Amino acid sequence: MKPVKLQVRDLEKRFPGGRRGGDILALRGIDLHVDAGEFVSLVGTSGCGKSTLLRIVAGLEQPSSGTVRVDGERVLGPGPDRGMVFQGYSLFPWLTVEGNIEFGLHLAGVDRRARGERVAELLAIMGLTDHAKRLPRELSGGMRQRVAIARALAPEPDLLLLDEPFGALDAQTRLAMHEFLRQVWQRTGATIMFVTHDVEEAVYLSQRIYVMHAMPGRIVEELRLSPSLVGGPEIKRTPQFLDLRDELHELLLGAVRAS
Repeated sequence: MKPVKLQVRDLEKRFPGGRRGGDILALRGIDLHVDAGEFVSLVGTSGCGKSTLLRIVAGLEQPSSGTVRVDGERVLGPGPDRGMVFQGYSLFPWLTVEGNIEFGLHLAGVDRRARGERVAELLAIMGLTDHAKRLPRELSGGMRQRVAIARALAPEPDLLLLDEPFGALDAQTRLAMHEFLRQVWQRTGATIMFVTHDVEEAVYLSQRIYVMHAMPGRIVEELRLSPSLVGGPEIKRTPQFLDLRDELHELLLGAVRAS
């Protein structure tokens, strides 16, 4: 059995600003886990708290109650054990591709030679070696997101957190990035937690899927994908894939009807 990388227990998040001076309950009773080397997605309609939950795991938000642990250690704030990629590319526009990837390593005090070796390795994995000296404005959207993923992976985090990273891409680039992310996951052995509202994307990329409903945000279903669904784009035409996609659609429609 693989060791658990991430464990969330009985997590609740409240924000001030509710009616009559009360709080808004954004998340309630969240229990989930992600095993080492696993690819797990959070799926739900807008406003169900997916991104808030991911930000809490990243240490960018504090829970109102409950615990988040990575490798058994309680998360109290941001740390190098977690790398995060947002929907917006969040790159430093004045730094080159290699400069962006190297940034976190420099802050961590990694020596120049080791930084160079790690950056060269990631440039090769990401297919960016020929673009190392370019600035973000000289890259396509898909290439910028590759740089963002490389930067998040540079410190070799225990957990890679992806918040709808392909939402701003056109359909064709998005499909290409699906293949790219699967290859990166397989080559690096990264543990990934992925937020999306795209049903087909979740079924194609994930090993397990947590389905969230809103008001308050909570997990209503956990779906495990059959090993037979782990393959190339051809799996999208299989009855197993189509059945799971339809099941996930129905779960999300249930959330809309209940709201």
